[in-house]
Amino acid sequence: MEVDLIFRIAAIGIIVAVLNQLLKRAERDEQAMMTTLAGLIVVLMMIIQEIGDLFDSIKSIFGLY
Repeated sequence: MEVDLIFRIAAIGIIVAVLNQLLKRAERDEQAMMTTLAGLIVVLMMIIQEIGDLFDSIKSIFGLY
């Protein structure tokens, strides 16, 4: 896992948190929730891709193809 991935996840978290607060102060709670869910889905997709790469590496190391 690269340090770059951690920084990208942190940046997404900061952006989502700021947008969430702005939308809540504008009394747009539904949009704030959707923004939070979208950020969560983006981060989960990034993590799932990394987990897939990890399993591919493990398969190739142990010759399980």
